[in-house]
Amino acid sequence: MEEELVILVNENDEQIGLMPKMEAHEKARLHRAFSVFVFNDKNELMLQQRALHKYHSPGLWTNTCCSHQRAGETNIEAGKRRLQEEMGFVTDLTETTSFIYKAPFDNGLTEHEYDHILVGRYHDAPNINPDEVADWKWMSLNAVKEDIKLNPEIYTAWFKIIFDKFYNYINIPQNESNG
Repeated sequence: MEEELVILVNENDEQIGLMPKMEAHEKARLHRAFSVFVFNDKNELMLQQRALHKYHSPGLWTNTCCSHQRAGETNIEAGKRRLQEEMGFVTDLTETTSFIYKAPFDNGLTEHEYDHILVGRYHDAPNINPDEVADWKWMSLNAVKEDIKLNPEIYTAWFKIIFDKFYNYINIPQNESNG
């Protein structure tokens, strides 16, 4: 299988090239990414536990799904594609905000991403892909906030950053429904 390419961007999210995903992470090059947050009708967030064989952050809990856009793909198209690939469903998504973060990992790789936060609604159980996801659960945002304080080591770096800095962009009102 050919290695996936990521979209290299500048600090204005303007595409400046393509690079194999692993190389971008080895060289800590800024690239485009997205993080999807899906809520149910109780306003609980669907969390996923990353598969145990992932090349970074294996077994850690994180947002519903995340990945990298492909060349020519919009943020929303990419989010829907990855929701289907990882969680086995698709729902309408809304882009809320974006930010740049850099997080080095113990294995020598670094995530340096221009991350777009996408939010949606879904009310059923996912059909998780075991190659991508070990487990999943619904949690209220307050419960997540408390658990991150108590157990920060069980969550991904980007999830903790988003939760800390962009809580207002993921905490959508209960009556706002996207799917």
